[in-house]
Amino acid sequence: MDHSDFLDRLLEALATAKIGYCVIGGAAVNAYAEPVVTLDLDIAVAMTDVERAEELLSREFKVRRLAHSVNVSAAGSNLSVQIQTDPRYASFVDRARPAEVLGIQLPVAAVEDVLQGKVWAAEDSSRRRSKRVKDLGDILRLIEIYPELRDRVPSEVLAQIPQ
Repeated sequence: MDHSDFLDRLLEALATAKIGYCVIGGAAVNAYAEPVVTLDLDIAVAMTDVERAEELLSREFKVRRLAHSVNVSAAGSNLSVQIQTDPRYASFVDRARPAEVLGIQLPVAAVEDVLQGKVWAAEDSSRRRSKRVKDLGDILRLIEIYPELRDRVPSEVLAQIPQ
């Protein structure tokens, strides 16, 4: 999957620049539930660090700015890293805790924050339907393991999840 040490180099660049981050999205769900295959790693950084991270990473990697993310990739790697630019995710960094992701210990958003991010994604009608269906599956994976979180999911989102 990664013959370029992309992830190691990216994480080292963030650490050297002292840019705090945490894993969000499907990879974060994998830290709390039965893992499923993913070739992307979504992370959140403090909003004050997004531009600095983008500039820093563009020195070594292919960086592309999209509407709600900064996408980072490298030749020789199938992994894609998306830095979330939605300010709602910025506070997740402070509540992150270490967990295993992609075989290494990384700061991962708290399970409540991971769930919130998945709810936001599932509610976003501009996302492709296939992505929203995956988000609903991720919500289901989380509330099966953490049933106490079910009350945090809006009823209109719960209604979309097959019983």
